[in-house]
Amino acid sequence: MKILIIEDEQELLAAIKNYLESEGFLCETAISYFEAEDSLSVFIYDIIVLDLTLPGGNGLDLISLIKERNRQAGLLIVSAKNSLDDKVRGLDMGADDYISKPFHLAELSSRIKSLARRRHFDGTNELIYNEIKINIDSNEVSVNGENIDLTKKEYEILLYFIVNRNKLITRESIAEHVWGDNISYADDFDFIYSHVKNLRKKIRQKNGKNYLHNIYGLGYRFSDR
Repeated sequence: MKILIIEDEQELLAAIKNYLESEGFLCETAISYFEAEDSLSVFIYDIIVLDLTLPGGNGLDLISLIKERNRQAGLLIVSAKNSLDDKVRGLDMGADDYISKPFHLAELSSRIKSLARRRHFDGTNELIYNEIKINIDSNEVSVNGENIDLTKKEYEILLYFIVNRNKLITRESIAEHVWGDNISYADDFDFIYSHVKNLRKKIRQKNGKNYLHNIYGLGYRFSDR
């Protein structure tokens, strides 16, 4: 799960990032309106945590860009305790939830997990695709009722494939989603091949079907067709 945290208080930003990464999330950060604008214009995220008070601009003005470029992303706005008008306006513009400062990091994480379930997993903590079952709270994966041992990267790749099933997924988009935005500067993405190969092998070892189809020169499609 890839999260963009937009927050100008650097100590709070570091604390949020460290906590969420300890929970297994991949976190990217922006500390100003313009950094956030750049990231949102180029990269795709699952969840966006948006502080409304930013140097260089109003966080509310970023919501239109989020809805245009990251329309599938869940949006959680962060606001001062007394900023009721901003909260209401943010929700009216399309934010999914809000949290007021100060907050406990555990509560923020809980809100993000709940938002992810609503946005990407139909409100459930289990994602089922034919014989494959993923528990998104425990990160456990089973095929035909048998647990399979995946690395963290293999798990994130499988989750990304199933959420985007039947779509063409480029190796670059897999790399950015699982390794972070800076991986876009890599010379090539051949390393994706070995991770996909291992994932395919582990699924087949449990008598799962081969859903991972190579699209020559483009990437992959996860499909039972």
